[in-house]
Amino acid sequence: MERQNKYRKFQLQQKNIEVLEKENSRFKRVYSEYENMSNELWDMENSKGEPVPDDFINAMLLQTSYLEDEIEDWLIQFNEKKDDIKH
Repeated sequence: MERQNKYRKFQLQQKNIEVLEKENSRFKRVYSEYENMSNELWDMENSKGEPVPDDFINAMLLQTSYLEDEIEDWLIQFNEKKDDIKH
């Protein structure tokens, strides 16, 4: 059984992400970069090939965390906006 990608943090909010990607080109670009980096990190940590320097992985982890924070902010704003519309 293949282990789940621990970098796929936003799977439960996929519908909101799809809407935001359609509405906001910057969000789409940031989320796409986040997905690419998440996949690369996952591949590096699970590959049997050439080892990758820790400094490089740590830099990618830091960049990915910045992207996660930005995505979370967008999702919070999006959810608040949806709640305002419902009321």
